[in-house]
Amino acid sequence: MWTIYDVKQNGKAAMRRNYWKAVLTALVLGLVTGGIGGNTINLRYNAEHISGGVPESFEEAMDFFSGNLPLFLPIFASIAGAGMIIAILISLFLFSPVEVGCERYFIINRVQDANLGEMGHAFNNGYINVVKTMFLKNLFTLLWSLLLIIPGIIKAYEYRMIPYILAENPNMDSDEAFRLSKEMMDGEKWNAFVYDLSFIGWYILSAFTAGILAVFYVAPYKACSDAELYASLRDRLFGRAAY
Repeated sequence: MWTIYDVKQNGKAAMRRNYWKAVLTALVLGLVTGGIGGNTINLRYNAEHISGGVPESFEEAMDFFSGNLPLFLPIFASIAGAGMIIAILISLFLFSPVEVGCERYFIINRVQDANLGEMGHAFNNGYINVVKTMFLKNLFTLLWSLLLIIPGIIKAYEYRMIPYILAENPNMDSDEAFRLSKEMMDGEKWNAFVYDLSFIGWYILSAFTAGILAVFYVAPYKACSDAELYASLRDRLFGRAAY
């Protein structure tokens, strides 16, 4: 039976074993799971040719945009739509495999010195299957969240171990990966939720350091501990690395 104390102590030890590699991998993991910045557009050329000049005051700008609203709405909608599609494609075909690779690093780092190249493992091992399974994981979580917040949270915890399962088994069938994650988290969702809450104090301290503490301590500490949690649930169900 795993305990929060044991998981976090083991995670802390794993982080200290290869500290700088853990910091870098956790930073990459945070970047690929934390979202994408927006796009900007230069409207100067269009402004000059639509109204005969660039607005020089706030009032002129408001008049300019209100007078050309029918023209700008399709432009803004097209930009937003294209940006969203690009963001989804990048997340699907780049970020998801990197996320799985980062989790692979932390799994290996538990027992030996892991190579940073593990972050790209999924690109050469079961790439299409990893992309498909992670897409389904994110899609199902979103669909459940659209119903109500609580079911979405429950499903997020139910699917939580899928990236780790793929990290060790990139060619595993999607249905099997979902089944294993569900079995691992059966009866453990609340315990995992409490485990996550145990880091809230660190998150608050990180906010007071403008995120510096998160980069150099909290993020690698949490990522290493998450790998320990996965290993504990895996070993409880199957024995050590049994599948």
